[in-house]
Amino acid sequence: MFRWLIIISLLSISCSNSPRYRTGSLPEKKGQIPLATKGKHAKVLYGVSSYYGEDFHGKLTANGEVYDMYGVTAAHKTLPLNTVARVTNMENDKSIILRINDRGPYVAGRILDCSYGAALKLGFIAQGTTKVKIEIIEFGDNKYMKHKS
Repeated sequence: MFRWLIIISLLSISCSNSPRYRTGSLPEKKGQIPLATKGKHAKVLYGVSSYYGEDFHGKLTANGEVYDMYGVTAAHKTLPLNTVARVTNMENDKSIILRINDRGPYVAGRILDCSYGAALKLGFIAQGTTKVKIEIIEFGDNKYMKHKS
């Protein structure tokens, strides 16, 4: 009787689902970064981006770090702070990966406010604004960073 109990137990254990250790999706191509798939925000956004620079250089951003106009960061109204995204300039197809570290833009009809450095790499300094595609790579932790003075 005891043997049958052991056999039945082993059979029921062997029929259970195996655990899944992989999370997210794998990149389709070498070097491609998979998009985020969780959170209440959309993973691909479209809109108009502007940039900000000298007036805010050296001041604190919404996540507590000092704004570096030559860095590759951006401001968004609702995405969690420290979100990492691929931003593509739809006018010239230039693309960069940046981090959301501030809030804004505060002008109607705009979705993103890039740092001067990001706008320079995306190639829209002369125009001031451009149409962009924002692909979320990793949603941020929305944490405030303590800066060193």
